[in-house]
Amino acid sequence: MSKQDNIELLRINYLRGPNIWTYRPVLEVWLQLGSLEDFPSNQLPGFNDRLAALLPALLEHYCGVGERGGFLQRLNEGTWAGHVLEHVVIELLNLADMPTGFGQTRSTTRKGVYRMVFRARNEQVARLALDEGHKLLMAAINDEPYGPADVAAAVEKIRARVDDCYLGPSTAAIVAAATARGIPHIRLNEGNLVQLGYGASQRRIWTAETDLTSAIAEGIAQDKDLTKSLLATCGIPVPEGAIVSSAAQAWDAAQEIGLPVVVKPSDGNHGRGVSLDLNTFEEVQAAFLLAEPHGSEVMVERYVRGHEYRLLVVGGRVVAAARGEVACVVGDGLSTVEQLVDAQLNTNPRRGLGEDFPLSQINTVNDGAIVLDLQRQGLSPQAIPADGREVLIQRNGNVAIDCTDEVHPEVDHLVSLAARVVGLDIAGVDVVAQDISQPLQLQGGAIVEVNAGPGLLMHLKPAEGSPRPVGLAICNHLFPQATDTPDHGQPDNDGRIPIVGIAGSDGTQHIARLVAWLLHLSGRHTGLACRDGLFLDQRCVDSSDSSNWDAGQRLLINRAMQAAVFENGADTILRSGLPYDRCQVGVVTDLGGAPALAEFDITEDDQMYKVLRCQVDVVLPGGAAVLNAADSRVVEMKTLCDGEVIFYSTDPEMPIIMAQRSDGGRALYVRQDQVVLATHNTETLLPGLGKLTVWRERHKGSGFTEQSLLAAIGAAWALDIPLNLIGAGMEAFESAEKPAGRAI
Repeated sequence: MSKQDNIELLRINYLRGPNIWTYRPVLEVWLQLGSLEDFPSNQLPGFNDRLAALLPALLEHYCGVGERGGFLQRLNEGTWAGHVLEHVVIELLNLADMPTGFGQTRSTTRKGVYRMVFRARNEQVARLALDEGHKLLMAAINDEPYGPADVAAAVEKIRARVDDCYLGPSTAAIVAAATARGIPHIRLNEGNLVQLGYGASQRRIWTAETDLTSAIAEGIAQDKDLTKSLLATCGIPVPEGAIVSSAAQAWDAAQEIGLPVVVKPSDGNHGRGVSLDLNTFEEVQAAFLLAEPHGSEVMVERYVRGHEYRLLVVGGRVVAAARGEVACVVGDGLSTVEQLVDAQLNTNPRRGLGEDFPLSQINTVNDGAIVLDLQRQGLSPQAIPADGREVLIQRNGNVAIDCTDEVHPEVDHLVSLAARVVGLDIAGVDVVAQDISQPLQLQGGAIVEVNAGPGLLMHLKPAEGSPRPVGLAICNHLFPQATDTPDHGQPDNDGRIPIVGIAGSDGTQHIARLVAWLLHLSGRHTGLACRDGLFLDQRCVDSSDSSNWDAGQRLLINRAMQAAVFENGADTILRSGLPYDRCQVGVVTDLGGAPALAEFDITEDDQMYKVLRCQVDVVLPGGAAVLNAADSRVVEMKTLCDGEVIFYSTDPEMPIIMAQRSDGGRALYVRQDQVVLATHNTETLLPGLGKLTVWRERHKGSGFTEQSLLAAIGAAWALDIPLNLIGAGMEAFESAEKPAGRAI
């Protein structure tokens, strides 16, 4: 067989919000198969075997068959290269420890052109996986040199990109807990700064620090001497100590305090520069020199005998605890200490260099505290201990054994008090005690440090014991669980603000402006993103077309916004997805606009159903879809809505309106030139808004129509805005075109 044409990637589009494929972000790729359009997989000699050999785990892909081996069955029956590329990319992501199950490939109206899509939590990672998958697939198709080593190299490249781009484990645990509770999130930088919730209801986290974490408290925690002083005044047991500026002063302080002592930086972290159980002048002198580079000052304090414990305090209570253990090796009479450490300790899969590992790799040569402890044992990193000799390597830094259920209530009380005294909402409190299940005072135990921004990994992936749901504890601290759910609207503390999305092509910007106006009158600071511009509380801050993802994100990030309204054209949904994950109210006016969407392979209005249904798909269970009863395809969207449906029409006698009322649903329409709101057999004239003849005349030529009016009133009704305010607001609304930078 002659060499096949390279699959051409015509267009790559990252859909960041809910879209025509799924609720979640995906990478959409438009492919041109070239000559491969005439060669499905079963007509490429040897291809299926080569691909299965390179990626054996493709056997686990169910594909559309719905059972293990389903994709391989499709390969053998014959499937096209675009579909194969989808599965290759997904498998590479799986191998790179970024499990991805969703993918689809669909043909277009152009011969040989396909749309392939797969789940993409991060655009950079997704693009790299696509590039590597493309290379692998073409090599397998054309029987070019590409083996297991090449697959491993591709996976490692993707894994490295994942490490660079994805949230750290502590932040990811909090975000995952928020997602499980239905709280949305927005990543605010390339690191671990994340917004949970929208607008005025948001909270922010940066790893295990929150926007409730006081800068003063963090400063106190960094000053260990000040922390101990404050704790001691409150009766919390702490080891007495002193700040010193020289090795001689350190020895004097050690003698005054009483040997043995600890020498450490006064504002260090991660245990760097800490030396324990010091008994001689030489040991104290060496420890001072070790601690000095790691902080602004050096502290000498009483050595407390016992185990090292880390207790995590969240919102004033202990939610997890872990115990440390001394790291030792046993000599074999042949290997150096450094070799023994690498063989007996660093091979532990829980040890590593990245933040995904609960225990750090031990660098015997360059860790001054380890070298000092070895010297005290008459050894060096290059020494060869006798066979059977136990050698102490590390006294601290190995806190990874869960002991949460063992914490004594009195210890819990003291540790929680320590966090409150410092002022931290989230704190990692270090305790030294013989037994954490006994009160500290009875065993001479003490609190030795209070840390801001504590790591969570030791509690999420303990070396021994049960993982603790610390991400959920922090999430619940930021968004306390509600005891009751209101009859209307969303449960309390989900981080959401009322969001209204308007989709369609008929007067959607006018509906958006009317709804934003009514929300504004109801007393909420309201943002509006539509083709007329970006508005904050009726002030236009950007007069350019703002019916897009970026403008929408500006509203959701703004901490002043108590409500937000978005105009979502089909182009926005197809190009980037919706700017929010769910909404309180979704309005769909019509299915027009197909002629302007040829670049997306949409040419008929009937194809618009799949696009605009997104607006209804994302309505929250406590929300409502407001649908135009005059469009039969829009009416069909009723079954897609998780909330209720409100129909609107200028004709009260429409069958769908009558059926809606007989089913006990809500509808609004025009009768005798007035707006009527109906629920089952009850009809109510909208108060405050008189005959529509006057309203129509006042807005003549502005583009504001009765249909726009009804849709906006329906949205406001769904938001429980008082009817008299809705009517008065519509009566007072001015539709005159506004200059850039002026209010509506």
